[in-house]
Amino acid sequence: MSGNILIIDDEIKLLKLLGMILSQENFNVKEASTGRSAMTMLEQFEFDVVLCDVRLPDAFGVELVRSIKTKYPHLEIILMTAFGNITDAVQAMKNGAYDYLVKGDDNEKIIPLVYKALEKVKENRTRIGQKPAVSKGFGQIIGTSPLILQSKKLAEKVALTDAAVLLTGETGTGKEVFANAIHEGSDRKKNNFVAINCSAFSKEILESELFGHKQGAFTGAVKDKKGLIEEANGGTLFLDEIGEMPIELQAKLLRVLETGEFIKMGETKLSRSDFRLIAATNRELENEIKQGHFREDLYFRLNVFEIHLPPLRERKEDLKILAKNFIDIFSRKLHLSNLQVNPDYYKTLEKNDWKGNIRELRNAVERSLILMENNMLDAESLPHYSDKAVPESDSLSMRSLEKIHILKVLQYTKGNKAEAARLLEIGIATLYRKLEEYELR
Repeated sequence: MSGNILIIDDEIKLLKLLGMILSQENFNVKEASTGRSAMTMLEQFEFDVVLCDVRLPDAFGVELVRSIKTKYPHLEIILMTAFGNITDAVQAMKNGAYDYLVKGDDNEKIIPLVYKALEKVKENRTRIGQKPAVSKGFGQIIGTSPLILQSKKLAEKVALTDAAVLLTGETGTGKEVFANAIHEGSDRKKNNFVAINCSAFSKEILESELFGHKQGAFTGAVKDKKGLIEEANGGTLFLDEIGEMPIELQAKLLRVLETGEFIKMGETKLSRSDFRLIAATNRELENEIKQGHFREDLYFRLNVFEIHLPPLRERKEDLKILAKNFIDIFSRKLHLSNLQVNPDYYKTLEKNDWKGNIRELRNAVERSLILMENNMLDAESLPHYSDKAVPESDSLSMRSLEKIHILKVLQYTKGNKAEAARLLEIGIATLYRKLEEYELR
């Protein structure tokens, strides 16, 4: 059996000795004397097994195990420890290490242990290759509360038709999940499901995204572009936050819905598209009509079949099952195993009003998995910083906690500040201000 082995140790004599022993077994061996050089090699070459010293000049092997396993989950890591560092080695095994060796005493165990680790690597590659089945259609809708079951039942019925659907409810209640489920439950499921958020673009860009354009239609239109209406031909077009659509575009959309015809920007000839429309809004469109922000005729065209999605605070009996689902999703993403959940974790979740609904819950669970200690999710994994005045000593403590919190999230996002701000549920400007305040920039 051949294999690619990386040895990490700053004791050069031992490094060369181990390299020679493993090379004689026809393993492909590379060597690194620091944590930084090891991570560089891991990026450049494909490895199966890593032998790593506990104490390195620039890294602690126990933590390095976690970093390597997170980024390269198929790898197996054998930790090497000097006598007296067994506690560190055991902790490293909890972090994902395969086993540990005592330097100088276990040289005869190296070869058999590497072979066993290689067998485990084969299993890992097979397991990682077998991705869990992704729920599609109405299987994506999680919950057993009467309110969500009622909304789901309506969606299942309308999916069998070609009627336009208007999904209403607060932000984060799962409107795109419902739209996708309706598409998957319809005769159009073999064709495209195309989604766009109408609040995310200016009028000009939104028009181009929806209707497409010809080369030279406007500054920057360097080539022909197919619009989403055309992409959705035969399938479903989902317009999220349709209440934010500029009123000029509402008239053009109405024409498409009534005739199936549209004109690309910069073109004169008609194009056709046969698509099913599902729209969603968190606004009261009847109030928008009264204020002149939304066309009444478009509202009646959209509102053939309305489904209201309840806020999470009105279906708290679904909190635990939703949280468990997100724990499962993100623990796979983070390659976590032997995860434990303290009952106080769920009790803490139930105390929140969840103004951001399922989206906020999803972010909270993801963040808690980043912040947890010793593979245990508990109330402490769900920090909520109060804006109320606190004693100076407590304030210093809260500042320290917040700094650690931000650092952990930034580490998780690999320095992506926009993603970190999303997980922290703060604006990007606020994040930059805090980074400067804590001298983290």
